[in-house]
Amino acid sequence: MDDTGRIRRPLTPSARRIVFGEPATGPSELALVSRVDRAHLVMLSEEGLVAREAAATLLIEIERLRAGRFAALDGAEARRGRYLLYEDWLAARLGEATAGILRTGRSRNDLNATVLLLRLRPPVERLLSETLRLQAILLAGARRHAGTVMPGYTHYQPAVPTTYGHHLGGVARALDRDLETLGAAAVGLDTSPLGAGTGHGTAQPINPLRTAALLGFTRPAPHSLDAVASRDVVLRLLAAAAVLGVTVSRLAADLLLWTTAEFAFLELPDELVGSSSAMPQKRNPFLLEHVKGRSARAAGAFVAAATAMHATPFANSVAVGTEGCAGAVEALDAAADSVTLLRLVVAGARPQPAAMLARAAAGQTTATAWAERLVTEEGLSFREAHRLVGQLLTDADETDRRSPAAPVRMPDHRDVAGLDPTSVARAARFGAGPGAAPALDDLRHRRAGAALDLTDRTGRWRRAETDLAAAVAALIAPEPAARPAPVLAEAGRTG
Repeated sequence: MDDTGRIRRPLTPSARRIVFGEPATGPSELALVSRVDRAHLVMLSEEGLVAREAAATLLIEIERLRAGRFAALDGAEARRGRYLLYEDWLAARLGEATAGILRTGRSRNDLNATVLLLRLRPPVERLLSETLRLQAILLAGARRHAGTVMPGYTHYQPAVPTTYGHHLGGVARALDRDLETLGAAAVGLDTSPLGAGTGHGTAQPINPLRTAALLGFTRPAPHSLDAVASRDVVLRLLAAAAVLGVTVSRLAADLLLWTTAEFAFLELPDELVGSSSAMPQKRNPFLLEHVKGRSARAAGAFVAAATAMHATPFANSVAVGTEGCAGAVEALDAAADSVTLLRLVVAGARPQPAAMLARAAAGQTTATAWAERLVTEEGLSFREAHRLVGQLLTDADETDRRSPAAPVRMPDHRDVAGLDPTSVARAARFGAGPGAAPALDDLRHRRAGAALDLTDRTGRWRRAETDLAAAVAALIAPEPAARPAPVLAEAGRTG
């Protein structure tokens, strides 16, 4: 039941999918393997390395398997894995001679390396896309709440006046660097290992540039051993996702505090909170707890991958290519989940300006500004002013303890006009403080560039799928019959 009495509307669909799960929808191993097979067969036929008829026959069977989502293999014992079961099925249907041409100029080594990069594409695309969306929300919030005054905190204690927008803008800056690192790591997905064979090339005159294009890569690998021995693209992506996880977890920790009743700086709508099975009053911001926990998975996967790959021979290796990469896709998906949940909370959170401002005042956050004024107006060193203000605040605290009903406030035995939290925050114009106009235009420009890079890369991937389908269809299609010789016309010319 969605309506608990306290919470009337259900969890937002995006959060529900992440938190409670849904069936896996990503491409299967054989879907990716067969995509590589299709490109490889098209290239082999175009280069004259196999007969067109044999390549077409094999492609027809592969297309049938793909159309049925490989259901024909369901229930069969895969004693050597699904890939060899698939290869054996083709051999049983078409004979060893026809099915065996798939291995022409290719090895399991370069095939596996290529399949891994194809498998990484969806989670990397989603992670970049969700991070860009989160940054857009933060940038919009930074501008909208540039004047929403609240305490800035150090050591969990009120420190100086700041604004909610300034806080969001700072996180948007950190995300800019995370996006840059992720984008740099994603460049590793642009190079195709296909054609490297066992790691030492082949004597067959293959065309790796053609298969690279058909699979959406920008180039073939320039060195065959590096192509099959290296999996550093996984390490770089996981490292970038791990650092991103740190960024989002820190904002989640702030928001989790600020949504408590003790702070009451932010309110969350029904769609972003959970109830309790025992305590009817509860409105738990539990999505933020998921952010904190799930964002750590990439760091764990990075450590596992780096440990598995460490001190292995620089060659094709099960420890590197299989065990080292085993959790990469799931960890990248988890990172994207955490970014999505944080975006939903930031977008849906409703700041409570009165509570924020009241806490900034009660927390004596203008004390530093008061000491600075003593430096400017009375010629004290900041060290002297710091001590004087500290002593005055101590005296005021003792007075307040003697009169518990009196509100905690800054002492007023001096002229303190302009030392209210709002004025102090506005005056902090230097050093890129909250009083400066939000310097966000460069971030928007950089974000647009990152979004364009992502669009270009994913557009290339999708165009390649279309081009590969067209190339397969053209190869499968029967060749047009040879036109008969124009006998009469020739006869007329010779007559």
